[in-house]
Amino acid sequence: MAEVTAAVVKQLRERTGVGMMECKKALVASNGDLAEAEVWLRKHGIATADKKASRSTRQGLIGSYIHAGGQLGVLVEINCESDFVARTDDFKELVHDVAMHIAAADPRFVRKEDVTQEVIEKERDIQRARALNEGKPPAVVEKMIDGRMAKFYEEICLLEQPFVKEPTLTVGQLVKTKIAKLGENMSVARFVRFKVGETAVEAPGEEPAAQ
Repeated sequence: MAEVTAAVVKQLRERTGVGMMECKKALVASNGDLAEAEVWLRKHGIATADKKASRSTRQGLIGSYIHAGGQLGVLVEINCESDFVARTDDFKELVHDVAMHIAAADPRFVRKEDVTQEVIEKERDIQRARALNEGKPPAVVEKMIDGRMAKFYEEICLLEQPFVKEPTLTVGQLVKTKIAKLGENMSVARFVRFKVGETAVEAPGEEPAAQ
């Protein structure tokens, strides 16, 4: 049996968007062959989530998570296609896990596309000044900014963040595993995170945590 290296697992993950554990399982089952591993994932329904992404999601649940002590809480809305799926234990588990993750990781936006241009430009200016202060040549500064912005999105966007219960999986990939398992499109619609002692300074609708 061919050795399944971390590099090959990462390569399959980048090609499919599937979590590390599922990629490793597929490669083991396919004797390390990337193409066969992709087929294996498709056969098991794991790599089909993207095909469902355009389907309408008008059902779902609003879930909550209150941290021990009652000083931190989250409300999150996750949508699916049918009331039947919304009532399943798998979907309820997803809603609870995402709410718990938001409490722990404190994202500001749901997805990269939600980040306002003002926030993007401010961060790019910060990273540009940082790179120049490090003495980097102007010719490579913009490439460095792009790399650092990817890390910035991972820090502030829910779907880009490593899932707190399984860091090899992003929250976006977690949602995709549930889409593949339950056969319906799902999407995180919005969330709000409350912490005792913190009050919003922005007007309603301007704070991205309620996207």
